[in-house]
Amino acid sequence: MKFRQIKETCIYTTNLEAAKSFYFNKLGLEIISHLPGKHIFFRAGNSVLLCFNPDDSSQKKSPPPHFAKGRYHFAFEVESGEYEHHKAEIISKGIAIVDTVVWTNGQESFYFEDGLGNILEIVPEGIW
Repeated sequence: MKFRQIKETCIYTTNLEAAKSFYFNKLGLEIISHLPGKHIFFRAGNSVLLCFNPDDSSQKKSPPPHFAKGRYHFAFEVESGEYEHHKAEIISKGIAIVDTVVWTNGQESFYFEDGLGNILEIVPEGIW
């Protein structure tokens, strides 16, 4: 199989308004679907970030139930030349950077939290 990308990433939260506040209001992701109490979906470049209420999602028959608990991690890829701009923008929005890592290839990425218990990362293109 030759996959092109991971098209969707799911996180689960019972506080969809907090997800909207962070991902739409702070990060500026476009909302592509919102059913209060059920889900909110955001466009992130060519991918989609799905935020499901696990209490609702676990009861579905179709699509099959899916839900989880715990702290999730995912990374947003940005153009290499825009990496420092994105880092400065995250800081300017009052979002604390919790770690910065320089990888063996010399490229850097940074981590921050979304207020829902998840850890996010910004990576420059070509990091992998």
